[in-house]
Amino acid sequence: MGCSLSGLNSLYDAVNGGGDVWINENRFRIVRQLGEGGFAFVFLVKEIVADASSGGGLAKKVKDPAHLSADGTYAMKKILIQNKEQLELVREEIRVSSLFNHPNLLPLLDHAIISVKDGQEGGWKHEAFLLFPVHLDGTLLDNSTSMKAKKETFSTTDVLHIFRQLCDGLKHMHSLDPPYAHNDVKPGNVLLTRRKGQPPLAILMDFGSARPSRKQIRSRQEALQLQEWTSEHCSAPFRAPELWDCPSHADIDERTDIWSLGCTLYAIMYGVSPFEYALGESGGSLQLAIVNAQVKWPNAGPKASSYPEALHQFVTWMLQPQPAVRPSIDAIIIHVDKLIAKFTK
Repeated sequence: MGCSLSGLNSLYDAVNGGGDVWINENRFRIVRQLGEGGFAFVFLVKEIVADASSGGGLAKKVKDPAHLSADGTYAMKKILIQNKEQLELVREEIRVSSLFNHPNLLPLLDHAIISVKDGQEGGWKHEAFLLFPVHLDGTLLDNSTSMKAKKETFSTTDVLHIFRQLCDGLKHMHSLDPPYAHNDVKPGNVLLTRRKGQPPLAILMDFGSARPSRKQIRSRQEALQLQEWTSEHCSAPFRAPELWDCPSHADIDERTDIWSLGCTLYAIMYGVSPFEYALGESGGSLQLAIVNAQVKWPNAGPKASSYPEALHQFVTWMLQPQPAVRPSIDAIIIHVDKLIAKFTK
């Protein structure tokens, strides 16, 4: 979990606007910045291999050749770690990411955590570098935003196929022993790749909030601790009711993801969570709207009739406030396959 010493100078050069980064024994050239948020930055990088014919570089390290880029480009996430708690969170994200191996879950190809001298305080801090396949068509949120500006929407076929792929990725996580919940399923954590003549490829990413899904809550203190954790790790408009107001005696499981999945299906169709309207209402409460499952459907304009009522019913089925009656991922997959057979050609 370290960076080769020979790469450190190049690493600092890159941080200061220079060219190259080493992640362990492999060298990458920064092409451009793709995005940033909080203490993290994402760069488009290109692998520099001294002798490509030897099959060296990343090709020697990556287990699945399908994850290798044909042109040597990848996405590199750089995280500025401020304290020990953040360091442990990054290490946990790396550990959890290594558990998954599925075509609809973004694989972590390599990583490095290095110590960096803090020039201001004289101590040491850490920086993490995580390497992933690159998907330059952006997230589902990016695509929805640009489509909304052009008054475009996804076709029913694309909606169902994007959703089906997210179900496949989550099924892999929910089928592990112990089962894992993603805990932050939302359009901003879904990468899309447009394909000619096919529905877009959808890949679920960002496992920083993923944890074993099953928790027994047996006291008010445990309930409050869960609510505090989810307030920091689960995006509010997609957060399940039991994570907003957790009873003192509750069994939490992976059906928290099913709620988020229902919100995400709504967002694939309409560009927002089904509860974000509450943020724009005078005296509106996002929490109350979610806890009471008060979904508002578009009832005017071209979007109102662009999708079959069966998709609205499907969303409602997933957005049941009581987790005990919420469907499992297996039941959802059976149902979405029936919808695909009925509404796509």
